[in-house]
This record gives sequence, structure tokens and C-alpha cells, in this order.
Amino acid sequence: MKALNEKEWPTLVRPGSRVFLGGGASVPFALIRSMLAKADQLRDVELVHIHGLGETPWIDPCHGDVLRTNSFFLTPGLREAVERGQADYTPCAMSDVPLLFRNGVMPLDVALIQVGPADAAGNHSLGVSVDVVMAAVTHARLVIAQINPRMPRTGGSGLIPAERIDYFIEHEAELPEAVPAVLDPRHLKIGRYAAQLIDDGATLQVGLGNSPEAVLRALAKHRHLGIHTGLFNDALMDLVRCGAADHSRKSYRPGKIIASHVMGSRALYDFVHEHPDLELHPSDWVNDPNRIVRNDRMVAINGAREIDLTGQVVRDSSGHSFYGGIGALQDFIRGAGKSLDGRPIIALTSTTDSGDRSRIVAGLESGSGVCTGRGDVHHVVTEYGIASLQGRSIRERVARLVEIAHPDFREELLEGARKRGWLPKFFTMPATEPEVSEDGVDSAWVRFGGGRLFFRPLHPSDMRALQEFFYSHDEETIRLRYGYHRDRMSGESAYKLAAVDQRRDLALGLFAEQRGRQELRAVGRYFLEPDGKRAEVAFVVHEDSRKVGMSGFLLGEMARVAKRRGVEEFWASVLPNNRAMAAVFVAAGGVEDRPAMEEDRCFRLAVDAILARREEFEAKKQISRIER
Repeated sequence: MKALNEKEWPTLVRPGSRVFLGGGASVPFALIRSMLAKADQLRDVELVHIHGLGETPWIDPCHGDVLRTNSFFLTPGLREAVERGQADYTPCAMSDVPLLFRNGVMPLDVALIQVGPADAAGNHSLGVSVDVVMAAVTHARLVIAQINPRMPRTGGSGLIPAERIDYFIEHEAELPEAVPAVLDPRHLKIGRYAAQLIDDGATLQVGLGNSPEAVLRALAKHRHLGIHTGLFNDALMDLVRCGAADHSRKSYRPGKIIASHVMGSRALYDFVHEHPDLELHPSDWVNDPNRIVRNDRMVAINGAREIDLTGQVVRDSSGHSFYGGIGALQDFIRGAGKSLDGRPIIALTSTTDSGDRSRIVAGLESGSGVCTGRGDVHHVVTEYGIASLQGRSIRERVARLVEIAHPDFREELLEGARKRGWLPKFFTMPATEPEVSEDGVDSAWVRFGGGRLFFRPLHPSDMRALQEFFYSHDEETIRLRYGYHRDRMSGESAYKLAAVDQRRDLALGLFAEQRGRQELRAVGRYFLEPDGKRAEVAFVVHEDSRKVGMSGFLLGEMARVAKRRGVEEFWASVLPNNRAMAAVFVAAGGVEDRPAMEEDRCFRLAVDAILARREEFEAKKQISRIER
């Protein structure tokens, strides 16, 4: 290892060389400035790197005749350099970048890296960026290092022996910090919805972006989370600090935080320094889908620029213009998708920040590159809810994605779907946001005795779930619910029952989840009368789910929404031998009125009376929301 003399750059970086630059928070700026001071003596040099924090002086147009950048991830400045022809973008998953260096597809002549001081054994730590740097160090002809005493020392496989470094400079500098995410109310709702998909004991990966970060911030009340991710950031650190992530239930490397690079605040860099539970490993190791899948309950949380109605995800482009990069998305989407009880999640706002364009589109713009195919996408989350797509037909996918699009664009999306033959003609999209919770999120997990069910409004896309619910009933249930024997529930009939204008009427469901598939267990409805003060209520509960309080719970939830809307009274007609339903109304304060029809019993229920008894009823039945 030899101290670098600035005059040596022209001999070290030969004409036509390919030079690797360390990235993330570990860009070796002092080395780069030293090299740029001799840029006029270099010839046709290609600079290769991934995403980096801080300025990018090497793309200054004054260096355009001698330096050309080739990046696997585009920052705004790099994108401008690509557009003016001074730089290139190479789309590549993070797990594959080291392979390019190793197999000679992209041979490296020189690697410029940043490391910490040597330890007692003579090894230097790559610190906050092991990712693709280790492969560059291993396969480059020359390694030139900036030794920075401020570089955190991290565990894992990021140590390199001093003899692997050919030249060095010593330069002390603070690591660049990532700009903190600025979250608006849309992101906060996305976080609350996505948190409902994540169970205690899950293992997390997170990508760059405001929406993925919002999801992490919504997990503070979870417990026993684990971390296996490319990027370790401040939001993940906060989960460790608050006790939500203790890594105790990880099925692969329990007790350890697994990552490939760290990027964030000064506090984060202090946190990872000699942290006993943190291991950083190369990207081809961390991001290997065959390794990711060894984590049970693996959750991959990533953003997107755009998604079409069939589920195709665009990440690194908009039309023919390139933005960002593929990063770890493909690796973790596939790994999580194959994991036992894994959940790949795409989180994005329903519109661009300007609000003039939907991020959910009927057809992708010409030139847009599909980063993740429709077959790999399981869950899409916007501020309007969750669309679960795994195993769903094109028709079901279209319906679910339109439901979570911004209301201003839903009709346009429906028209685009109809033109493509993806939806039946009878399918429309009534308003489906009853705002059943105070924070505007319309779904929640609810515990009934020993089990839990997912509570949310019915949506038009639930037509198949309603059909399955109907055909699961025995003859007695159908007779008690409909008053006559009904032997068929067509798709169009089910659609009419599901497609409720929730701003006026109300249709709520309780769903059991079976490996990502939601099965209806109970439905509660009210139908508003013209005066806006009274509404008829009705319920159906699956035979296998009775006597735990589902009807009473739904009645209380409907009363809460009705109170907010100015509805004062519910009424219901009950067949004489439907004693169970009559008992629900009596327990809620119902008063039996003169029968609406000769064979029916008619109950009137004051909304205020229902609400007054609600807390006592739920305590008796051991019903509670699972607060997150």
C-alpha cells in the first residue's frame, strides 16, 4: 500500500480505463477531486457507479471530452447528463452488478473506494457500503482508497486487508447525509394501509422513496420484526430503537440485521458503528432471491413510478426518459413472493405530486420499461387502500386497481379498461370510501375472541367473494336471509350487491384471510331512506362464524358512521323464527314495532342507543380492534 501522489493519476488511470466509484454515503470525494485535478491529462475514461449521496462533479460539462459516466442508478443530475449525451444508464438489478465485474462483462481497471483506518489485524472496513464495492475491490486491477477516520466500522463481510489496497490518501470528512423524507397525508395513509398487511414477526426490506419510508414509520407498534434489506436507513433504525424490530423471530440469521449498505443521517452512522447485531454483506449475497426466500414472512416494501391496470410496474423510466434505477426491487419482490407467508408490497401515491396525472394507468406510455412483471406483484397500496393481485384474473386486477386509484381518474381508467375488453359492460365504480375510521383509513384488523378478521367496506371487486359467500350458505341461512329459497347468485347479481355508493348507503364486511386470500364471513348493510334520517339494516353471517358477535360489531360500526352522517334511526324486518337476529337487535336497544308484513317482526333501533351499548357489548364478546 503506497501513498498516492496526485501526479500519478495519468499513469494509474490509463487511456480507455474503466474506473469504479464507491457509492451511497461512501463516495470517495477527496480521491475524485484529486483525480479531476488531472482530468486534462486523462483520455476516454469511463466512470462506473451506483446511486451516491452528494454532488457529482465528474459530470461537469468541462470534463465531457475525457470522462464519461455509466451509472446503474440515476440521480437528477445524472439524468440531465444522460439527456445531454455525456452519461449512460445501465439497467441492472443490484444482485447482478457484482456479477458484471466478476465475469468480465464489465471489467474494472481501477476502483476508487472509501474505507476506515486499519484495525489491529491490518484490515480496513468498507463501512457503510459493502454492496457492490466488495466485488469492485476483488476484481479491479488497481484499488485506490480514501482512508477516513469518520467511516463507521461495521460487521459482516466488509473487511479488506491492507495489502489489497494499492494506493491511498488519508482524508477525514463527515459522511454525506440523506435528505430526510417529507411525508404528506397521502403517505401517512399509505403507511397505515400497508401496516395492515404486515404481521408481527415479519422480516422487512425497504427501497428508496417516501411511500416505502411511510410504511416503516407506521410499524412502531409491531413486535418481533426482523430486517433483511439492501438499504438500512433511519426508519429501520427507529424500529430497532423503539423495540419493534428485535430480529428474534427471523428464520434466517436470527438476531441479526442483514443489509448491504447504510444511508441516512449522522445519527444513523453513529448507530451502525460497531453495532453487534448489524452485518453488511455484498449485494449479490444479500439480494439473492434464493437467500431472501429463507426468511419466512418476508415483506418487501418498494415504490414505483407507475403501474398499469394489469399489474405491470414501471420503476426506472417515464416514457422514453429514465429516472432512478431498478435497484433491489426485482430481487426482493421475487424473494418475498416465494417466502413462506411472504408479502411483496408496491407502495405509491395515486397521483403525481402535481395531482394532474394518475400513477395507475390503463396503458403504459410508449417507452416505459416494465421493471416488475404482472405475475410478480402481490399487493399494491395507495392512499385509497390495498389491491391484492396474487392469483387474480385480469378482470379482478383491473377492478381492484381502479378502486385504489384517485377518484378523479377512476372513470377514465374504467373507460380504458372497457375499450380493452377487460371489464363487463355492467361494471361501474361507485364511491367506496365510507371513512369508517377517524383517520380516514377504511379497514382494520378486529379480534373476535381468539381469532382475527379483516374489517372493511365491500367493493365492486368483491363480487366473486360474495358469490362464494352465497354458495357457502346452507338452505336455512338463505331462507332466513332472503325469505325464500334462492339457488343462484350470478356475477351481475353479486356485483349489484357489492357496488354500493358508500357515501349514501353502507356495506361492510368481515373477512377471514387464508394465505393472502380474503373470504367473507359476515356482511352488514344499511339502506338510507329518502328523508336521510332512517335506514334499513340487514346482516348475513356465515354458519361457521356465528355467536362471536359479528352482527353486533357491524351494527355498532354502521351506527358510528350513521351518527356522523345525521342518521337517527335504524329499522329491520326479521322473520319470526330468526331468533338469533332478533336477539341482536334487542341487545342493541331495539324496540319491536308493528310488523311491516304479517309474517315479519319489525324492530326500530335508535342510533344513539346502539352507540351507548356498543362498548359493553364488545367487552362481553371480547371484540377489539388490533391497534397499529
